[in-house]
Amino acid sequence: MTTSAGPDTDADSAVAVGVLRRTDAIRERAEFLLRRARAGESRWFVVDDDLMPQAADLVAAVTWTRYPDLAIPYHSRWRHFEAGGIDRNADLRARLAALDTSSQARALIDLAVVSVLLDAGAGPDWGYVEPATGQRFTRSEGLGVASWHAFVDGMFSSDPSRPWQVDAVGLRSVDDAAFGRAFQVRPDNPLVGLSGRVQLLRRLGAALAAQPEVFGPQGRPGGLFDVLTGPAVGAHDILAQLLDTLSGVWLGDNDIGGIPLGDCWRHPAVPGVGLSQGWMPFHKLSQWLTYSLLEPFEWAGVAVTGLDALTGLPEYRNGGLLLDTGVLRLRDPSAAARTWSVADELVVEWRALTVALLDALAPLVRTRLGLDTAALPLACVLEGGTWASGRALAQQLRAGSPPLSISSDGTVF
Repeated sequence: MTTSAGPDTDADSAVAVGVLRRTDAIRERAEFLLRRARAGESRWFVVDDDLMPQAADLVAAVTWTRYPDLAIPYHSRWRHFEAGGIDRNADLRARLAALDTSSQARALIDLAVVSVLLDAGAGPDWGYVEPATGQRFTRSEGLGVASWHAFVDGMFSSDPSRPWQVDAVGLRSVDDAAFGRAFQVRPDNPLVGLSGRVQLLRRLGAALAAQPEVFGPQGRPGGLFDVLTGPAVGAHDILAQLLDTLSGVWLGDNDIGGIPLGDCWRHPAVPGVGLSQGWMPFHKLSQWLTYSLLEPFEWAGVAVTGLDALTGLPEYRNGGLLLDTGVLRLRDPSAAARTWSVADELVVEWRALTVALLDALAPLVRTRLGLDTAALPLACVLEGGTWASGRALAQQLRAGSPPLSISSDGTVF
């Protein structure tokens, strides 16, 4: 007989966390909130499904413009490394050419992990001027190019003879001043959440060092290649490994039984079993990272299966597309004038509706482009796509600002 509630509580917590780390839980709960909103039961949003065809028309048109041959790559960090028409991916792979295939894959995974973790909203006033080209890049492209150069310059490596790697010691040596220099941060070029990003890198370093069985003795993100590689790997298996090993890098009070949940937030209407009830999971950055790891695995000859197990990304470009096309409408238009927290019910619901509506939008886009799911998985719909359309509308309507103002420390949006 159990004399203490401890073991049962621990087991219940682990079960709940396991549920919340699955993308089918994300979809099921997002779909529930969408059905609820369609029934008029949402405090915050009205859904206008009659405008979905127009949204699909826009996404298809933007996709045709960006990729007229319909050879649409994945939505991933690697697209940002191509900003300004410069193929930095080919540049880096050429630098790594002397290494064996597995070592190249580890280096590319190192870069993807650290760059994605730094890819939260930069704010409207920051930009990065690339020294070699003189081109100025802002927002996600700027963060991508800046992090690419920081990686190539060895900023995240503790070994000067091996600059093109990320390791635990290197990450934990990054401070605000070094980061600010690498990202060209000045009073007239402010970057949102600089200190938060540095602390995130340091927590990443600690997490890598604490798990040598996954990340090796140096604590390299590229260790993921060794624990996951095979003839094939499932996209959800990549995500699960990231969530199991790196969820502790996210700050916040979001935990169950002391186990950190990461990008999961309370919403009182969300159904669920046991301790998972009332939690709406997203794992946006972890899924963005998973999308960004598809290519390093494929470049190394490892097939990635089950791409559409991942969800659409619930961030302000995809969510903005839905608000700006009228598919979603605020019940109280004055809510757009407020600044919201990522934990606020309105933001949680907006993100959940975004996930569910992206699933509904994707087949409409495929029909307009004459492509099936195999030719245009959700990862390519996003790239074609929804994210670019949301950005274009934001530029037209608000000089690039999202339709809702979210206060963030740089680790969610």
